[in-house]
Amino acid sequence: MTKPKVLIYVESRYKVDRKRIKSAVRFVLEDQNVQTPVEVSVAIVGDRKMKALNKKYRNKEGTANILEFPLNEGESTMLPSDIMRLGDIVISYPMVIKEASEQEMLVDDRVEELIQHGMLHLLGLHHE
Repeated sequence: MTKPKVLIYVESRYKVDRKRIKSAVRFVLEDQNVQTPVEVSVAIVGDRKMKALNKKYRNKEGTANILEFPLNEGESTMLPSDIMRLGDIVISYPMVIKEASEQEMLVDDRVEELIQHGMLHLLGLHHE
C-alpha cells in the first residue's frame, strides 16, 4: 500500500498528535485492504465551527464530535492524478476533551478512535 496523503488542519489553540492521526488513517486503510493511493483531510476545530457545519450540512442544531464529508457521493472521485480523494473528517476538539474525560481515556486515544470511525464512513462502511 502506498502511503496515504493526510492533510491536517488544526486550529492553533489545540494540541494534537499529527503522527497518530496519520497512523490511524493508515491503520484503517491497511485493515480494509485499500491498495489505491488515497488522500484524506482531517480538521480539528472548535465547537463554534462544528455547530456551523452541523447546521449547514445536516440542518441540526448544536455541535457534534465528528462530521465526515465523503467525496464519493455523486460523481467519480478519481481525478487525473489517480489518487482516490476520500473526503474530509472534521472533529470538535472540545467534544473530544469532554468525551475522553467521561470515558476516562486520553484525548489522543479518543481522537484516534474518531479518526478510525470517520475513515470507515469515508470508505462507505456505516454502522447499523
